[in-house]
Amino acid sequence: MAAKPSIPKGTRDFSPVEMAKRNYIFNTIRDVYHLYGFQQIETPAMEMLSTLMGKYGDEGDKLLFKIQNSGDYFSGITDEELLSRNAAKLASKFCEKGLRYDLTVPFARYVVMHRDEITFPFKRYQIQPVWRADRPQKGRYREFYQCDADVVGSDSLLNEVELMQIVDTVFSRFNIRVCIKINNRKILSGIAEIIGESDKIVDITVAIDKLDKIGLDNVNAELKEKGISDEAIAKLQPIILLSGTNAEKLATLKNVLAASEVGLKGVEESEFILNALETMGLKNEIELDLTLARGLNYYTGAIFEVKALDVQIGSITGGGRYDNLTGVFGMAGVSGVGISFGADRIFDVLNQLDLYPKEAVNGTELLFINFGEKEAAFSMGILSKVRAAGIRAEIFPDAAKMKKQMSYANAKNIPFVAIVGENEMSEGKAMLKNMETGEQNLVSVEELIAAIR
Repeated sequence: MAAKPSIPKGTRDFSPVEMAKRNYIFNTIRDVYHLYGFQQIETPAMEMLSTLMGKYGDEGDKLLFKIQNSGDYFSGITDEELLSRNAAKLASKFCEKGLRYDLTVPFARYVVMHRDEITFPFKRYQIQPVWRADRPQKGRYREFYQCDADVVGSDSLLNEVELMQIVDTVFSRFNIRVCIKINNRKILSGIAEIIGESDKIVDITVAIDKLDKIGLDNVNAELKEKGISDEAIAKLQPIILLSGTNAEKLATLKNVLAASEVGLKGVEESEFILNALETMGLKNEIELDLTLARGLNYYTGAIFEVKALDVQIGSITGGGRYDNLTGVFGMAGVSGVGISFGADRIFDVLNQLDLYPKEAVNGTELLFINFGEKEAAFSMGILSKVRAAGIRAEIFPDAAKMKKQMSYANAKNIPFVAIVGENEMSEGKAMLKNMETGEQNLVSVEELIAAIR
């Protein structure tokens, strides 16, 4: 007996209905990106490991899917190295390529490789899958799509303001209520400086970023484990648990970070973004959240994260400013800022809240019943005109029993059925049946098109 087929954990098949929903998500995001002047690019699914490694911190490096070299990958490896069972060292010998972990690092590589063809500032968007060797759980997959927009070659904070407008517009179109959280890595650096732990900024931000997931006590335990003193941890508490309005938080931070130049710069940047957005009339809440750290090492300025208010799920959008990312590929001085919509999590949120518009998920609008060769030939002529009018239509390919053909229409949720027999052909018309109401009318081609549209 053949083994039952399966797919890897953390991956999914998508049915036609699910694909219609996903395309609604992609098309909505794509339309908004176009409104703001972004252009689309694509990069390969696999990159050289040298491009990916070291860009996401130690935790990110562990989650990279590595691709085994083809051919004799044992050549050049000694017996001693094989017997050492050192997985990391052997992987570096066996694997030269890896599946992309996100779209930002490949984009930075793209910018460096195509710098002579690009007009700066360069506003690009990219909608493609990424892969992470993570533990699958609700809302977290090993293969998932990201929908990124980035601007490189401009230091202006207007880019951050526009990206937050894009976030607000997209989720307003989806009718998902969200909270847009913002922070600044310069503020976090300033905090690390004033508590006397500047060299531990990465450890501090990685730990703080987990506050929502593991709670304050576990964050403090992780900080202690990383060698941060009890005194510094104590100083950190009132800062990361700061409350009040955005203006009150900024006022407090100006006092707390008075001795830190970099910290005050972060406060100034955040104040500009928040003040500008206040005049834009956003439909969703925007909150300065000091616990937001975004664990990725390459962020250097403003950082963003979006949480759905009506569904328990992780971040559904994130991003930030990464001034020095292209520098690791030999192109210094190119500033960048970007956001990434988590399409798979948005898919789950829209499903749970049942927010898909009916027209977005409906497929075929009209099915022609097939009674035989003559009737099918006549129906095909009408079909051409119907499709030319932009109506999604099909004909049942076989002259099967009427019951079978109607069951097909019901299974596919096709709202209209056209019945063409000898009587209809003699009049040059079709019997149009509304599958929801059961109403039937003999109509001309023009009337049929008008009724469906």
